[in-house]
Amino acid sequence: MNTPSESAAFRVEGLTKVYDMGEVQVMALRGVDLELYEGEFVVLLGPSGSGKSTLVNILGGLDTPSDGHVFFRGEDLTLVGDQALTLYRRHHVGFVFQFYNLIPSLTARENIALVTEIAPDPLAPEEALRLVGLGERLDHFPAQLSGGEQQRVAIARAVAKRPDVLLCDEPTGALDITTGMIVLEALERVNRELGTLTVVITHNASIRHLADRVIYFADGRINRIEANPVRMKPSDIDW
Repeated sequence: MNTPSESAAFRVEGLTKVYDMGEVQVMALRGVDLELYEGEFVVLLGPSGSGKSTLVNILGGLDTPSDGHVFFRGEDLTLVGDQALTLYRRHHVGFVFQFYNLIPSLTARENIALVTEIAPDPLAPEEALRLVGLGERLDHFPAQLSGGEQQRVAIARAVAKRPDVLLCDEPTGALDITTGMIVLEALERVNRELGTLTVVITHNASIRHLADRVIYFADGRINRIEANPVRMKPSDIDW
């Protein structure tokens, strides 16, 4: 297993997010304090609307907080401009969502090449696909791939630029248990072999066994944090 560093990749202080919905204000995050460490595998658990996706979107530079600070390797992301956030996302962050967002007219290799062509030090598309167990599916189009295979292509696309952080929002939410397990094995391998800080949002409590730490959310706050003494493999979990 990859050994997480004691160095904090992210330090979050007093993070608050309020959405204005017409005459109603929705408090998505309520003063969250958190550190996420280099190389660790973190699972975020909690009901819908508890703040998990809002936190991940802010960590990834897709959203901005109403109050508080997010430091990435010592730099306060809440103080930088749009151009700097774009470069941060491009160079440091990979995203994996519930839906794969592959371009139907491009092969798996070509979907990944869209990212590697603008990355400073990318993996080759072939290498990224081998990392997720799809080395033989390079020239297949999305319509020729199963849902789980498409999600693994999406993971390969996210990691091909060698991001420091991989943010995954319900990556197995649209998949059955068996297929989801294969996808989780791909995420675990990326974390272990590349040392990528990996954050996974899920509603499936069984996935917590894969993590170094499990962060439980409720009502926009961190309810508790648990550390696993041993990380299990997806194949060893009782689903």
